[in-house]
Parts: sequence; structure tokens; C-alpha cells
Amino acid sequence: MQLSRFTDYTLRVLFYTATNSDRLVTLSEIASYYDISIEHLRKVVHALSKTGYLDTYRGKNGGIKLAKATGEINLGDLIAQAEGNEPLINCAQQSCRLTGFCTLQGVLGQAQQAFMSVLKGYTLEDLLGNPVMRESLIQSN
Repeated sequence: MQLSRFTDYTLRVLFYTATNSDRLVTLSEIASYYDISIEHLRKVVHALSKTGYLDTYRGKNGGIKLAKATGEINLGDLIAQAEGNEPLINCAQQSCRLTGFCTLQGVLGQAQQAFMSVLKGYTLEDLLGNPVMRESLIQSN
């Protein structure tokens, strides 16, 4: 299983905003820090704002900040929102000679549930417990 680039950027934006919570951060500084496209980040920030993870402020002194405490941001919920809950293989999308007796989809469904179950056991706060990571994110100011 592989997470999408959108989910990767979602986590990066939250890492950066959580670590720099004493101020508003801008899309351009996040893009510069991670060396990623500001246009990709704009879509990520918009989605995070719509789902209540970020507060956004427009204007000359605008920026973004976390809308929730890091301990309230559950990784399982966050990743489920970013990735969706589609099965790893959707057998209904195409005809298959094994339809009706294949067990692969069931096994992959169990694996996907186990994956999400592990993620639900962690919050953003848990991930930011590494002091070296936090220091690296703060040094970007």
C-alpha cells in the first residue's frame, strides 16, 4: 500500500504548522522548506481548511495555523479523509473470471483495516515527539 502525494503533503503541512504554532505560516514558506509546488500545497491547505484541521487568514499578514490541538488530530481519521475509503482492489469495476469465489479482496480488506487500525492509535502530537524533527522544522523561520 502506498499513500498518495496529497496525503504526504497533508502530513507535511500539519507537521510544519504544528511546530510553528506560535505564528501564522504561509504557503510560500512551507513550499520553500519542503521544496514542493505551492499549487499542490494550495489544494492541500484548502482541503485541510474545509475539514477543520486548519484555519486560514487572507490578506497581507495572512497565513495558516492549526485549528485543533495536535493531540486531537488522529492519523487514522486524517489519512482516511485524505485517501478515502476505497478498497485496495475494487472487483466491481471490472469483470473477472474469479468473481464469486476469489478470496483476494477479503484478505486485502483485512490488511487495509489493520493498517488503518494502527494509524488510529496515533495523533499528530505522537509524531511530533521527536525533538530533532521539531528542531529542524522550527529552524526554518
